Amino acid sequence: MAVSERVSGTPEQGRTVRADTQLRYLKGVGPRRAEKLADAGFETIEDLLYVLPFRYEDRRSFATIADLVAGTPSTVEVVVVSARLIRTRRRNFTIFEALVEDASGQIHAVWYNRRYLATAFETGRRAVLFGKAVVNRYGRTVLENPDYEFLDEEDTQGIHTGRIVPVYRKLADLTPRVLRQLLFRSLAEIDARTLSLRVPDEIAGRHGLMPRLEALRETHFPAPDTTLAELHERRTAAQRSLAFEEIFLVQLALAMRRDGFRKRERGIAYEVPDALRTKLAKMLPFKLTTAQKRVLGEIGTDLRSPHTMNRLLQGDVGSGKTIVALLALLVAIENGYQGALMAPTEILADQHFRNLRAMLDSGGIECPMVLLTGSLRAAHRREVEGKIASGWAKLVIGTHALFEAGAQFKDLGLCVIDEQHRFGVQQRARLADKGRHPDVLVMTATPIPRSLAMTLYGDLDVSVIDELPPGRTPVKTVIRRERERKKVYEGIRSEVARGRQAYVVVPLVEETAKSDLKAATVFAEQLSGDLAPISVGMLHGRMKAADKDRVMQAFTGGELSVLVSTTVIEVGVDVPNATVMIVEHAERFGLSQLHQLRGRVGRGAARSYCVLMVGKEITSKEADERLGVMVETGDGFRIAERDLSLRGPGVIFGTQQHGLSDLQFLAEVIKSPALLEAARGEAQAIVADETRYAEALSILDALPARWRERLELGRVG
Repeated sequence: MAVSERVSGTPEQGRTVRADTQLRYLKGVGPRRAEKLADAGFETIEDLLYVLPFRYEDRRSFATIADLVAGTPSTVEVVVVSARLIRTRRRNFTIFEALVEDASGQIHAVWYNRRYLATAFETGRRAVLFGKAVVNRYGRTVLENPDYEFLDEEDTQGIHTGRIVPVYRKLADLTPRVLRQLLFRSLAEIDARTLSLRVPDEIAGRHGLMPRLEALRETHFPAPDTTLAELHERRTAAQRSLAFEEIFLVQLALAMRRDGFRKRERGIAYEVPDALRTKLAKMLPFKLTTAQKRVLGEIGTDLRSPHTMNRLLQGDVGSGKTIVALLALLVAIENGYQGALMAPTEILADQHFRNLRAMLDSGGIECPMVLLTGSLRAAHRREVEGKIASGWAKLVIGTHALFEAGAQFKDLGLCVIDEQHRFGVQQRARLADKGRHPDVLVMTATPIPRSLAMTLYGDLDVSVIDELPPGRTPVKTVIRRERERKKVYEGIRSEVARGRQAYVVVPLVEETAKSDLKAATVFAEQLSGDLAPISVGMLHGRMKAADKDRVMQAFTGGELSVLVSTTVIEVGVDVPNATVMIVEHAERFGLSQLHQLRGRVGRGAARSYCVLMVGKEITSKEADERLGVMVETGDGFRIAERDLSLRGPGVIFGTQQHGLSDLQFLAEVIKSPALLEAARGEAQAIVADETRYAEALSILDALPARWRERLELGRVG
């Protein structure tokens, strides 16, 4: 039998292990390795099967030794001529070298710190090697650390060579080779009957899904006729089947949660009489936009309902979410309840406190309010917590301190959570648990494409403020290089001469040996000299809270004309007089983050500018291709879609805190709305059918523990 035929086989079902078999009983694992896998969240065979490849290598074509080209991965079938273990002067460092040959010639293969190979590479033994030929420092071409497979082993099935080979991200202390062997063995030995049902048969049939075990086998070890392009684009039938399964489970959990949320114990039904509407309208210093009015109507309907509100409010930077939140909070307060607004940073919490206090005072509305943050001195904090617990404080603004044990509310009616992706889901739930089924409104200024919102927030009602208030002048965005720095600084001087202010954002606080990024501490001093006599301040996340407040107040009050800062000012900071935003090394930031930073300027009527400074090592073409969308549009949704395609959802939207970061097909589902709609429709149909409710429960209850935990964390509020 030819090698290429023999090694292209697939695992045969041995039915010797169950899906729920503990990994320590799988040959090749053992107690120590099982413990490390358990620490990583993998305890059973079924857990392991869902460690899917993140890419593939084509090792099907065999080359001869004479054909090898330095730098090009190749597969060769060889015979071992000789082998030796070389001990070096470096402690605990060895080199194993094997001289191998085929009909066209000979080559040395070398491995580092693989002493055990000395007993495996016996003279005359046949093997298949896969790796890159490299020219070593002596000018000799060698195969460096190639994968290997011996052809004289009875149980050899072509796991590592002679086929399309899966490549996995690092898991515990497993080498790629060992992980590949364990997965191959698991797929060969598992009894398919022990795999719990995840997608009902009639749904699988309607959508042409492969049987679950077959889909897993084909995804890990693709059939010989599969193409690399199909695999890397995740459009094989097997991958599509697993993607449908994954999103179906997410949508089923969300639909069940939404249904249960609506049926749970009654919430608060607020009254919104005309007198209150008139009172709130008088407080506003400006007219609401049509979008704000629409969203307030949606929130008002929720508040009047006896069912608890669980709503996501999306709105681009500067769209006016905060005033909407304040009006909702005042409805709860006027009905005798307390309202809480939680922000991710002390700077933003303090800003909310000052702005809302000013709005209430200007509108003549009496509302006892307090600010609770982690930096308060113990005596002051106890005083504030006492005012919250007694019910004296009607409006409570704070940070993470709000959901800590010391913060007890007398009668919490409405929780508003700003920049929700900055908080873990369990943290948000702990705040909601401070009251008796309080209404929950979560807000984000990061535009979320509809497909992602349906995936992450399918259990929430969603409102969108898609209109900016009148008078906001679009921010002019430009890309500049180091050679244009002098011109950029002239622009700062010109704006400051007009009485304006500028931000300069840098990626790091301190310089490190591994990075040439400008550090805020060094750069602020340098910039102060370059712009003298213009006043320059510095702000970063490692400063003490009191120092941050002092610097931010100086900038807000106009004492500082230029503020050098890290991304601590990314969210929420509002200084209408600031008209220039300069971002150093803009290529190191995500597009959504750049959009947030740009939103710090253009908050007044004056023309504002955003300058994206790119590093010397970045070509104009590279900068224009990625950052060009920032120049082209101020539409946060369009920017988010582009960022999504470049970086994936986990990095952009904080899904690692959402509990969905390890969904394997999230990006593919977002790119394929049809698949999402199909899986979502099937899940919702099951939950809507009372006769199938028990079926839905059994599907979710049968999931492994890590899946149940993952889906539970999809909850907000």
